[in-house]
Amino acid sequence: MASTRPNQLFRNKSAKIAAIPMIVTALFVFVGGTAWTIVYSFTSSGLLPRLKWVGLDQYERLWDTRKWLVSIENLAIYGLSMLVLVFVIGFILAALLDQKIRFENTIRTVILYPYALSFVVTGLVWQWILNPEFGVQNIVRGWGWETFTFDPLYNAEIAIFGILIAGLWQGSGLVMVLMLAGLRGIDQDVWKAARVDGIPAWKTYLFIVIPMMRPVFITTLVLVVTGIVKIYDLIVAQTGGGPGIATEVPAKYVYDMMFQANNLGQGFAASTMMLVTVALVVIPWAFLEFGGSKNRG
Repeated sequence: MASTRPNQLFRNKSAKIAAIPMIVTALFVFVGGTAWTIVYSFTSSGLLPRLKWVGLDQYERLWDTRKWLVSIENLAIYGLSMLVLVFVIGFILAALLDQKIRFENTIRTVILYPYALSFVVTGLVWQWILNPEFGVQNIVRGWGWETFTFDPLYNAEIAIFGILIAGLWQGSGLVMVLMLAGLRGIDQDVWKAARVDGIPAWKTYLFIVIPMMRPVFITTLVLVVTGIVKIYDLIVAQTGGGPGIATEVPAKYVYDMMFQANNLGQGFAASTMMLVTVALVVIPWAFLEFGGSKNRG
């Protein structure tokens, strides 16, 4: 057994040697950049980074800032709503397309197309659609409903839900495609056995199909959550964080601190908190996907 390990180590030497520059670059850029950010989050860096230690002062100041607290609240509202709705919408669309309907390729392309657009384009499109002067509200009022009101981006209490609408429009297509791939991977014998046993379709999906699609759901969850945490372009293009600070999010807070307020230390502290959030999702996923399979093997 021990004699085979050196042989396995030296297999595909050319490929492993060719991968060295990429590995070194990844370690230097990602790992090194992350470590650098965390270290300087404990300093009083302003316009330029400087190693003047202030301990946890930046983090204390961060959690005492109303703008940061509002951004966390908005991220929680947007994130939870997005997670639930994008999975429900994506799975329902995938289940409908899995019925081998006519024009499936065309419908799939149309639904997935928004995902090919940048968040900036999506934000600008929905800024126009939700504008009360010439968007949905204006169109409906033109049909005779003069009292109809639909201006979420101009109402501070519900502005984050205007962002949610645009996010769902863009993200549902990706989830649909991933779910459809998972559904197409289910053995047809499962469906035949369920029909023979007289199990309703919704129960087959809920108690048989969805548990079998666990890896697809976990991978989709990681992709969606990481996208939620780093949301920035959509906010800037659609509302700029307004009205007031009603649609502020952590990523925009980091940008504002680092490039407008010239407070690198505060920006580094905020980005470190974002890193912790992503790590809380990615690490359990990696353990479930790789550690769990290794233990089972």
